[in-house]
Amino acid sequence: MAPIISVNNLTKTYDNGFQALKGVDLDIEEGEVLALLGPNGAGKTTLISIICGIANKSEGSVTVGGYDITRDFRKARELIGLVPQEMSVEVFEKVISTVKFSRGLFGKKQDDAKIEQILRDLTLWDKKDNRIRELSGGMKRRVMIAKALSHEPRVLFLDEPTAGVDVELRKEMWDVMRALKKSGVTIILTTHYIEEAEAMADRVGVISNGELLLIEDTDTLMKSMGKKVLKIELDEPVTEVPPALAEKGVVLSPTGTLDYTYDTAAQQTGITDVLADLRAAGLKLADLSTRQSSLEDIFVGLVTDQKTGENAA
Repeated sequence: MAPIISVNNLTKTYDNGFQALKGVDLDIEEGEVLALLGPNGAGKTTLISIICGIANKSEGSVTVGGYDITRDFRKARELIGLVPQEMSVEVFEKVISTVKFSRGLFGKKQDDAKIEQILRDLTLWDKKDNRIRELSGGMKRRVMIAKALSHEPRVLFLDEPTAGVDVELRKEMWDVMRALKKSGVTIILTTHYIEEAEAMADRVGVISNGELLLIEDTDTLMKSMGKKVLKIELDEPVTEVPPALAEKGVVLSPTGTLDYTYDTAAQQTGITDVLADLRAAGLKLADLSTRQSSLEDIFVGLVTDQKTGENAA
């Protein structure tokens, strides 16, 4: 089955010469949740803006549901719902009115039952007659999503949907996203919160300096690129790492444990040699534990590697 969104060799260069996107290739499958991670200025919002028709591309092609975003702009845009990072709602308008108005902007016929369903799904139905200015920050976010869903799009872009909200509200928004995915909506999510990507995404893409460094299934990424840290607790703490252990990459942590990072996919982890050197150094083991590297560790490593390569060049 063809991807719902296909991006081929997409570039964006501004008049001042700044290249925001550098030949991005990306296919997004229908019904998946894709998280795009990247530092500020990486190109995430530029990519979304071009797909949604807000910004013009320099080169390359993009199709949405098989429609080219340039030649078939209207048909492509009808398939897309966008929730921008900035709040863009009329604060004196009633909730139900602003959602109905958004549906009308796309030329959709009035459908009170559909609007009611969207508001109920987002737990906004009991607030339908409230003016938006009367709502909490979390409820305003939900109204933004309701507006984006009002014309029944197949794809929903969420640009930093939980930026600046507290942890409890973030978890509520995650529940909303899970319900949307269950209903068959394809979700593209940009986020600075690594835990959000780990919790929500089927796949993760990492963008840095206008380049898509990788795109991979979340679980596969964790297994293929993830490392583990062996934490060695001693009977008596040490102030420095014995030379034989230091040569193998063992370091002293701030908490006093000896930490050894190893590749879980390697044929030999080196743990046996580390423990042998530990005994040879006369150190007595009290406890062992391991910690799986997080998506944040992987993300930071990828971006650091890219910057190191650029500096070397």
